[in-house]
Amino acid sequence: MEDQFQITFEGNYIQVRLQGSEDLGVASRLWPQIREACKDNDCFKVLGIAETSSPLGTMDAYNHAELFIKLGINHQYRIAWVELNPEAYEATQFAETVLKNRGLPGRLFADVSEAKQWLLNEAE
Repeated sequence: MEDQFQITFEGNYIQVRLQGSEDLGVASRLWPQIREACKDNDCFKVLGIAETSSPLGTMDAYNHAELFIKLGINHQYRIAWVELNPEAYEATQFAETVLKNRGLPGRLFADVSEAKQWLLNEAE
């Protein structure tokens, strides 16, 4: 499966759809475009919906934090990421832990509606 992603502004959040692999190479192409879409639309809420073909590698998960720091993706952003492939969920959960430990944004979900509800709820 070829890696594909689509980034759209949905009025009150940026939606990202990813199919294929979710490695650091894909992330290095994807996240700068997400950052630009956020800046262009003055909207820093991101709903990512991933249906990956294979789990994220441990080092790729770990290196997401450095990528976020390099790109300036900080507490201004609110990121809800959904991993639809149950086999890839645990590896993506490690990336979430690394981001949290570095004080960076990102919360992982298995359900799109739950992720969207969290993303748009300012109280949390």
